[in-house]
Amino acid sequence: MNITLNGQDETIGDGLTVADFLATRDLQPIRVAVEINEVLVPRKTFAGTEIQQGDRIEVVTFVGGG
Repeated sequence: MNITLNGQDETIGDGLTVADFLATRDLQPIRVAVEINEVLVPRKTFAGTEIQQGDRIEVVTFVGGG
């Protein structure tokens, strides 16, 4: 299925949830914010939010430092 991830066209498998997608990228849900079609996805719904054909997804990774 085709999506747009952080402004880049990408092909991913069908039926992935946000949680599944993050796992394929080795991203920890606690360390990212996800927006689908300009709507913030609450972290507690990652496992139940399925990615659809044509979705525009933005993933922002939190980076700590000092």
